[in-house]
Amino acid sequence: MKITVLEGGLSPERDVSKKSARLIANALLRKGHEVALVDLYDGIEDNAPIGTFFRRGTVQPYEYDIPESEPDLEAVIAEHGGRRAWVGPRVIELCQAADSVFLGLHGSHGENGQVQALLDAFDIKYTGSGYLGCAIAMDKDFSKSIVAGAGLDTGKWFTDDSANVTLERIKKEIGIPCVIKPIGCGSSCGVSVVKSEDEVAAALEYADRYHQRILVEEYITGREITVSILDDKALPITEIIPHEGFYDYKNKYQAGLTTHICPAELGDELTKRINELAERIFHMLRMEQYGRVDMIVDEANDKIWFIEANNLPGMTDTSLLPEAASHAGIPYEDLCDKIARQCERKNV
Repeated sequence: MKITVLEGGLSPERDVSKKSARLIANALLRKGHEVALVDLYDGIEDNAPIGTFFRRGTVQPYEYDIPESEPDLEAVIAEHGGRRAWVGPRVIELCQAADSVFLGLHGSHGENGQVQALLDAFDIKYTGSGYLGCAIAMDKDFSKSIVAGAGLDTGKWFTDDSANVTLERIKKEIGIPCVIKPIGCGSSCGVSVVKSEDEVAAALEYADRYHQRILVEEYITGREITVSILDDKALPITEIIPHEGFYDYKNKYQAGLTTHICPAELGDELTKRINELAERIFHMLRMEQYGRVDMIVDEANDKIWFIEANNLPGMTDTSLLPEAASHAGIPYEDLCDKIARQCERKNV
């Protein structure tokens, strides 16, 4: 197949995406595909024939190291002459030249349905969920509302513009400890676990950097797990245990800072319940093909709490979906190949 892999973009998860996309591109090259790698925002300034951007073979594999902190997007924009249009030159042309587009994107336009709708408009096949599933899953307020409306457990929350989120309101409606985050970011960008009143102001300032509505939710205690979904079915459950703090940006992408237990030691009956619940939520949110559902298991109260869903999970060497697939007997190269071949769009 001839495959265009999209990376980067104007997203706080730009660096994570570059790591994921380049590992994906390398895997697809090793599987014998023709691959073109392009940054959604950067695009291609070169006017060479579009076919010259596709390559074969594994000589000089793509590489990228994720910094410890999130990228400065204003600096990225400045490097491109102040351009704020989030689709770069010739990106659509390169996508049209491929048999399919592998979305190695994370966050922002890549996961909120905008890229998917754009590709649909040009009748371009792509990996993962369609625009509707992406829009629903990426909006943490909307996804929690759907899950809660179905009678499933998710922590109490409220969402509002940052100007309307105050310490007094948080104490009255949610209480402390709590979690504060933007409604539409991934990779824990903008997320804070607030354990005292003194931490609220800094947490709100951090969440507000992303220019989104703010979600304040109940802090749920228990075992943090994630269920990766492939072909609409659950893979082995992973338990996540950060060595310090919570599962934030640094702990996610710097090797050695978090322990993953896969398969999680939960017992057969509880494992079955969790998998069935994750699959139900996956379909409830209109997600397709592959993704992840994050939950907290509160064994003391026999509850499984929905936290959020991820429609384009990380594909880095510390990411959870590839790890779960590996435990299911699917090596990374085969995982990428399998996803790349699932590009026929479903009706939504």
